[in-house]
Amino acid sequence: MFMDEHRRKVWDDIRQQDFRALGRFLSPDVFAEAAQRAGVVFGKGPLYIVNLVWLGIAAAIHRTENFSGILTLTLKLLADQESFAATSVGRAQRQGQKRSRRRRRRRSRHDPRRDDPTVVSEEAFTKARRLMPITYWMALLLLLNKRFEEAHGQQLCWKGLRLLALDGTCINLPRWRWLRDYYGSAKNGRGKKKTQARMVLLQFPLARLPYAYEVAPLSTGEVTLARRLAEHLRRNDLALLDRGFFSYGLLWRIQSRGAYFAIRLKGKIRMRTLQRLGDKDRLVRWKPADTRGKWKKEGWPPSIDLRLIRYQIRGFRATALLTNMLNAQKVPREDWVRLTTTCEVGRPLQPGLYHRRWEIETTFFELKVTQGMEGSLRSRTPDGIEYEIAGHVLLYLLVRWLMVEAAVEHGLDPLRLSFTEARRELQIMQVALLMASPAWATRVLLPRLLQRIAAHVVPYRPGRSFPRPKDGRIKDRGHGQKQRPAKLKRFKG
Repeated sequence: MFMDEHRRKVWDDIRQQDFRALGRFLSPDVFAEAAQRAGVVFGKGPLYIVNLVWLGIAAAIHRTENFSGILTLTLKLLADQESFAATSVGRAQRQGQKRSRRRRRRRSRHDPRRDDPTVVSEEAFTKARRLMPITYWMALLLLLNKRFEEAHGQQLCWKGLRLLALDGTCINLPRWRWLRDYYGSAKNGRGKKKTQARMVLLQFPLARLPYAYEVAPLSTGEVTLARRLAEHLRRNDLALLDRGFFSYGLLWRIQSRGAYFAIRLKGKIRMRTLQRLGDKDRLVRWKPADTRGKWKKEGWPPSIDLRLIRYQIRGFRATALLTNMLNAQKVPREDWVRLTTTCEVGRPLQPGLYHRRWEIETTFFELKVTQGMEGSLRSRTPDGIEYEIAGHVLLYLLVRWLMVEAAVEHGLDPLRLSFTEARRELQIMQVALLMASPAWATRVLLPRLLQRIAAHVVPYRPGRSFPRPKDGRIKDRGHGQKQRPAKLKRFKG
């Protein structure tokens, strides 16, 4: 019977051929450094951590396949090549099948040992996946962002500040009892309960690149998850927050990291004016009532100084921003709230700074709908769900990295390229990359992939408003015509 080292080498060969489009981002040193950061060991068998990452990404790509199909799909494509028998994987498979035929009479059909090094059971994959810590996925995600920043750091920054966005969403899960008991369920507009997990994401909006995320049961609040993610912020980062994260503890947590934040004013908050900086622009001091001593127990000061910017865009309701970036010369009021529907002649059309936060909403849509994460999760356990979500997030990051490279090479804005078409081009070329020689793939196919991705430019349409019905549904007027609901006056940059 083949030893684990040989089986691992065979599966490494399969992975490297299947992973050519994205494998250059996931080099061996990246896997090794992520393992060191997470404090985990690789393992010796074919389903060690590196191959589990590959299979997690493959599960996100081939979302209609079950786990058994994912384990055999690449091998079947390789076996259909005319020259497969002469390859190292083909020779190993042929020798293993010969041994299996010789031992068939002496071994029970229920014996888990395998003579063929290319065969791994679905049960073995499920067991290995369960033992893979989520900390390794997080370490790998952060390390990839570090490598991306070293190569394309200018794509993440605005006026020397690293720009980030923070928001949360809910992910619909399969209706299995184990998942419902762990994650919980919520009612939709029609009163039906759906099993859901809560996800909070920290993202680079100028490249739509996921930076860090947390997945937890619905009983865990978004602010709690956001406070954990705030530990990944650095000095001079600028985080754009949704109004739902309006929390004194979270704002102080971000400020204690030496970072900045911007958030819409929520409700009627009492603040004392310290200084007027201009029209509808002033410095204020917010001192919340700490009746239970929560903030004092955590060591936060009793008040925080903020900058309050009020504005109203024609046709939309009045709103206000709060930020701890008090220097009006560094970021003027116009940069925060300028109109996105008009521009001067000769200047590119750009949204206001805070309205960049809407890019994270696009990321959620592309991740859950376009990439198909929601509705394609197969697992029945929380560990399996976290594994599949991690594979989807990592795949999304790698595709976005490809899009940035294509945009930089052709002098385009990465946000102007179509994510849907980028994924389609990647799937079209997947089989060609699998069958090609390493030299042909590197010299011809990968540059051609970037060229095809750059060819799909989408129009830039800021300042749009999205009508929503009051009950969350579009009513039918009869004869197949949908009634357009009244506009909700909410501005989107």
